[in-house]
Amino acid sequence: MTKKYAPIYPHDPIIEIFENIYLLRGSIRLGLGLSMNRNMMILKQGNELTLINAVRISEPELKKLESLGQVRHIIRLGDFHGLDDQFYIDRYQATFWSQSHHVNYPKLIPQQIIHADVQPPIKNSEFFIFEQATCPEAILFIKDKKLLISTDSIQYWNDWKYFSFLSKVIIYLMGFRLGLFIGGPWLKRVTPKQGSLKSDFDRLLQLDFQHLISAHGVLLKDSAKDKLTSLINNSNI
Repeated sequence: MTKKYAPIYPHDPIIEIFENIYLLRGSIRLGLGLSMNRNMMILKQGNELTLINAVRISEPELKKLESLGQVRHIIRLGDFHGLDDQFYIDRYQATFWSQSHHVNYPKLIPQQIIHADVQPPIKNSEFFIFEQATCPEAILFIKDKKLLISTDSIQYWNDWKYFSFLSKVIIYLMGFRLGLFIGGPWLKRVTPKQGSLKSDFDRLLQLDFQHLISAHGVLLKDSAKDKLTSLINNSNI
């Protein structure tokens, strides 16, 4: 039986944001009249590609992806994402990486389990784990680029691209604004009852990073650590 995958939603072309690191800005339809943006990261090492926060793309753009190298790894960093992982796993027989015990898409079983001591399939990188979170959430830290790749935990927006009007209204009423922020729905979902993620964010600030890209929004260059330090110091997390 042919597997049924999620449809291809509107997306931008693949662009290079750092040497051997690529971004594709895509979108997702959440319901009638509801849509928003989402990002896929592509990391190239030799002839091997690693996809993070996978987004299904058109056949012409898949050809461009394949021209960069061979897709060998799929990394799922957050519990809320994973819609298109199976498509890439099947198409390229790629190794799937994630934490265990996901609530969403629980049938996606990792071949490589993400934890703080495991070496990612990218040189000069490490996984950061939100140890206090009640649902799996991680960040990939690319040390030599001083880049954090997150999912829903920390996001930076400077536009409303791929948001429908209704989505913008709802998101605005939920408290989302342009700029750097900690995802409100994510934080509410993963914070332990009568607990806090402050110790996790304090550990995160010990990393030597300057840039940030998440599963939503755009790249924040150069000032990510300064902005995140200020945000955490002034947030109730």
